[in-house]
Amino acid sequence: MDSYIFEVEMDRAKTRLDIFITAKCPELSRSYVQKLIEEELVRVNNQPAKANHKLRAGEVVTVEVPEAEELKVEPENIPLDIYYEDRDLIVVNKPRGMVVHPAEGNTSGTLVNALLHHCRDLSGINGVLRPGIVHRLDKDTSGLIMAAKNDLAHNSLAQQLKDRTVARRYLALVHNVIKENQGKIDAPIGRDPKDRQKMAVTQRNSKPAITNYIILERFPKYTLVECRLETGRTHQIRVHMAYLGYPVVGDPKYGPTKVHFNLDGQLLHAGILGFTHPTTREYREFNAPPPEIFKRVLEELRVGLVNCISP
Repeated sequence: MDSYIFEVEMDRAKTRLDIFITAKCPELSRSYVQKLIEEELVRVNNQPAKANHKLRAGEVVTVEVPEAEELKVEPENIPLDIYYEDRDLIVVNKPRGMVVHPAEGNTSGTLVNALLHHCRDLSGINGVLRPGIVHRLDKDTSGLIMAAKNDLAHNSLAQQLKDRTVARRYLALVHNVIKENQGKIDAPIGRDPKDRQKMAVTQRNSKPAITNYIILERFPKYTLVECRLETGRTHQIRVHMAYLGYPVVGDPKYGPTKVHFNLDGQLLHAGILGFTHPTTREYREFNAPPPEIFKRVLEELRVGLVNCISP
């Protein structure tokens, strides 16, 4: 069990207890902190307190975080849309709705479960829950993702991501009409200070994030864009496009809560993935078309909108 002790500073006086702890321990979600408070694993001056307790300067807050239960990841015979595979790595076209790796409350049906069944070996750098996983895609983002089969390949691909030499291009349908034909979003991303379940453009506890975009097609109320990532922050495209006022269609977390086109997830697809092969040193690039639901929405827009606006 991990223990934390904090003394409340003068400028944090009158802050709610749960908000104070999430600020001090950004790795803990606010809902999890509230659960710890309910279980009396959080104390103020050695006394139980409520989540909405307003702290006073000089009070001592102690937090006890139980050790996480070890999760077991089992191989599952889940079909994979494989674009490339050799002894070093595998490139898969992940469908919408599939989680990349197991986590608490979601230990089956993930890409990792499927990879463990298909591959004999995966790199162990990211531990037992994320074997082989070099980068991630959101659950409702479809498209190409690579996984490493050994540590040498993993280190090579991870370094390429760090050096920003991996080509990653995403297709996205966004709300509203973007006037300029291309743009660059250079805005740091970190946890949303008002909602720990979301990311946001913020200067506080953030990391640099850069997204380039070009316009592919315009409709009266929507724009089809191609986004090119220079960095790989959590929810980067979704956060950046919403920040500009062009949230991704079908994304209730950062866009309108109203359902559009009967979607159950955002229209965001990782269509192009390119990298230097860890062993052969040859550049390899792969292109996967968007899923049928993405194509259907585009066709509905094109058929219904004769006067489509070209870039």
